[in-house]
Amino acid sequence: MIQKVTPFLSFNGQAEEAARFYVSLLPDSRIDRVTHSPVDTPGSGIGSVLIVEFTLAGTPFIALNTPGFTFTEGVSFMISCQDQAETDRLWAALTADGGSEAACGWLKDRWGLFWQVTPVRLLELIKDPDRDRARHAMEAMMTMVKIDIAAVERAAGPYP
Repeated sequence: MIQKVTPFLSFNGQAEEAARFYVSLLPDSRIDRVTHSPVDTPGSGIGSVLIVEFTLAGTPFIALNTPGFTFTEGVSFMISCQDQAETDRLWAALTADGGSEAACGWLKDRWGLFWQVTPVRLLELIKDPDRDRARHAMEAMMTMVKIDIAAVERAAGPYP
């Protein structure tokens, strides 16, 4: 069955490489199908990888090889991390080999796709019903590049 709405990503000839990398990072991820072009297309020939269907953490994605497309900050994917170790592991993997850090838990991977590596604890703290705790957590997060959960918790202060 075809999913009603599916994230569709365009890569400049590296769709399969990117998809294989992404599925290596998260559980419940896999390459579902690789479709090779039946015709010559701009930027690739017959038999080259055209479409890669993959599942990332249970969500179906499609990647297309097409020249001339680039990603912008206007679209990003958030990965909810359970702890600092997962945050650190994903941050390191996604910024490696040409990726770059941004701010407040955002980064750009080597293909130019933007990600938010977000600890669940950060989201809990900025939604805290105690508005002072939430404000302190948010202010701390805004000074960070990669999120440091312990520092956000210290800034938020102890539970009443």
